[in-house]
Amino acid sequence: MSKQISLLQRCLTPKAEIPPAWRIGAGMTVWLLVLAIWGIGSYGHYLPSIFMPTPGAVIGEAVTLTGNGTLLTDIWVSAEVVLVGFFLSSLFAIPLGLLMGSFRIVQAALEPLVNFIRYLPVTSFVPLFILWIGIDAESRIAVIIFGTFFQQIVMIADGVNAVPEDLLNASYTLGASRRDVLFHVLAPAAWPSILNTLRVTMGWAWTYLVAAELVASSSGLGHLSIIAMRGFQVDKIFLAIAIIGLLGLITDRAFALARRRFAAWAQ
Repeated sequence: MSKQISLLQRCLTPKAEIPPAWRIGAGMTVWLLVLAIWGIGSYGHYLPSIFMPTPGAVIGEAVTLTGNGTLLTDIWVSAEVVLVGFFLSSLFAIPLGLLMGSFRIVQAALEPLVNFIRYLPVTSFVPLFILWIGIDAESRIAVIIFGTFFQQIVMIADGVNAVPEDLLNASYTLGASRRDVLFHVLAPAAWPSILNTLRVTMGWAWTYLVAAELVASSSGLGHLSIIAMRGFQVDKIFLAIAIIGLLGLITDRAFALARRRFAAWAQ
């Protein structure tokens, strides 16, 4: 009894660790609750099927599309667009964010433009990217890059800015050069924050997928949901949304594991 009270107190204590079994159980409980509400609402006919399909209808649609190969093709096409766009965005955003957070002159030069562009609506640029780049996958990749690149720069720069100046002063006192401070102090100290930024912006990349496949796309999960919307096929829409969420969850867990693996000292 006292052990249960102790665990309950730990759950109610801010930032206190809880047993792994409790963590897994809490997550599964919420998932089961959501599925139960969905099942009751759909099977109980509290909402018309045109608005809320049953879980069985969504699963049946997944089996059908998997059997004819359509679903796997759509998943591959969408994953390729998101991963390539995110990789290219991160490849340039990490060094630029590091420089922007390290040098005030770079911050003064880039911050006004970056802050202006990152508030522009991504969907409004879809027709422009098609006009400039064409209707191939490159235009969809450009949407992902545009949606994540400028957000990444700002968040990475903020992470570098958060590195304590005492750490830099101690490095200079020990004889470190400015180059050493940049590459051996600032970059490693900001690395956990950079990984968190990549984890968050990867989620944004998945949310921009439907906008990227809005026009001039013949396959992909976003295209699947758009075609289903035109035919009022809500089971297909739910299926596309669920798969995008699942893929996003997988990449999120991958970045969480990467942070524990490559920045274990910052846990």
